[in-house]
Amino acid sequence: MARGAHILLVLALLAALLAVLLQLYRLRKPRLWTVEELSMYNGTDEGLPILLGILGSVFDVTKGRSHYGPGGGYHHFSGRDASRAFVSGNFTGDGLTDSLQGLSSMEVNSIVDWRKFYLERYIFAGKLIGRYYDSQGNPTKYLKGVEVKAKRGAQLLEKQKSEEAKIPSCNSKWSQQEGGEVWCDTGYPRLVRRPGDIALTGQVSQRCACFHEDELNKPGLVVYEECDYLSTSCKVK
Repeated sequence: MARGAHILLVLALLAALLAVLLQLYRLRKPRLWTVEELSMYNGTDEGLPILLGILGSVFDVTKGRSHYGPGGGYHHFSGRDASRAFVSGNFTGDGLTDSLQGLSSMEVNSIVDWRKFYLERYIFAGKLIGRYYDSQGNPTKYLKGVEVKAKRGAQLLEKQKSEEAKIPSCNSKWSQQEGGEVWCDTGYPRLVRRPGDIALTGQVSQRCACFHEDELNKPGLVVYEECDYLSTSCKVK
């Protein structure tokens, strides 16, 4: 092989090695995005990938262009971090924000679950400088607080499920013609508060559970309106 050809081959191999090392470096150190930069990747320019942020993590969702591009059902998430909207359902104005202020631990946990969804199904493209990551890409106190609150929400949810499993839920059905009905295969249907909901959602809700006759004098049990005291099924509106 001529000396010149040998040199060219060596240079080509070095260039290829450098490209691999550069790619490994990029994977090791995720890109940091500014809000302004991220806004350019909202799907309106077909020559650019589509990116979205959630809890400061940026994902490439280009493969879902039909959903995240203009006219798609999830286009409002593209080019920004709209973490709050993943649980609020408010896709306009102030609703498209990364602030989670006032959300319950269960709602925060749900947003963390959405982040996991994107990690599993889409390409991680870096971190967004701002509320969740500083200019060096380090997690902020706000992100750490979100993680703690989400973990607490997950623990409370598991505790609630465990407690509710001790008292079976009612069967239920609904049709437009006949309305709703709840019934118990064993026991009698009663409305009972879900005590964990205050911590989880900030609100109090009720569920239908089945109680034996000797348990019906427990405080907090509510008989369905227009339903007999010892009826095993009740119509609901």
